[in-house]
Amino acid sequence: MNILVIGGTRNLGHLLVHQLIALGHRVSVFNRGLTRDELPDQVERLRGDRTKKHQLARALDGKSFDVVIDNALYKQEEAEEIAALLKGRVGHYLFLSSGQVYLVREGAARPFTEDQYEGRLMPAPKPNTYGYEEWLYGVDKRRVEDALHKAWETNKFPYTSLRLPMVNSERDHFNRLYNYVLRLNDGDPILAPSTPNFPLRHIYGGDVIRALLLLIETGKGKGQVYNISQDETLTLEEFLGIVGDLMGVQPQVVRLKRDLLEANGFLPDCSPFSERWMSELDNTRSKTELGMTYTPVREYLERILRYFEENPPPTPRSYLRRRSELLLLEHSKPMA
Repeated sequence: MNILVIGGTRNLGHLLVHQLIALGHRVSVFNRGLTRDELPDQVERLRGDRTKKHQLARALDGKSFDVVIDNALYKQEEAEEIAALLKGRVGHYLFLSSGQVYLVREGAARPFTEDQYEGRLMPAPKPNTYGYEEWLYGVDKRRVEDALHKAWETNKFPYTSLRLPMVNSERDHFNRLYNYVLRLNDGDPILAPSTPNFPLRHIYGGDVIRALLLLIETGKGKGQVYNISQDETLTLEEFLGIVGDLMGVQPQVVRLKRDLLEANGFLPDCSPFSERWMSELDNTRSKTELGMTYTPVREYLERILRYFEENPPPTPRSYLRRRSELLLLEHSKPMA
């Protein structure tokens, strides 16, 4: 097939492009050309910034695609532009959305199902705060989905939306899992907030790619949305217990008041999986309608840890404050 990937050089896009090439597809990538490019030579590079009007249109002028996979769509006006631009020029448009679309809804219950999308949204948090930025991200993803759905209803624009929770992958540029690995390796306690202590129901990056390949191969799901999520629901301690067992270490998680950790600037880095804005998705529809299966957590964690051993990531700047974390613990009272 002739496939366009929007994004494609950093995390999931990089892994996806390599997989598509290995399967014999013709692949083009559209991005700004700013991130290090480790893609195969046969990939067609299309350059531009979609946030600047007409650059995407110029790059795609005269081109049609069997499939477009959009890793980098965040605004309603960009969704309206891509739907208009690709009208009649794409067989299947696959959009990576977010489980955060549920977190900005009032009254939605975990784990979130696709039919909990409709409903009243929570008021915006105070501007210029972390909470506001996360709320806005979820609201913007909803606006994108609504624009694509409108294009489907209006002219059958052939989109499918995949809603993702937090993604664990070998190339996660946020270093979320790797932050834990470094702290487990040094043998000292991992600091985590006492609240809200949501359970973890993430997704392996390799399973996201398998879902995309399944949609490409079958053409299923047009006009539909699907939650993509691992099967297991785990506490932070259970998740780190698996990581520690694979590493041969015994994790020690110490809970402190969230306000204290935030005031000292240690969140989210000291415990990236303790976010308030971390969704928990029900994956039943993807299994029954698409035939998806999911890699067990222990199995995918073993793959990622092996990758870290063979390709050690740079030490995140946040880990340079590790000594300050432990000094805070010395002078603080852990929560029960």
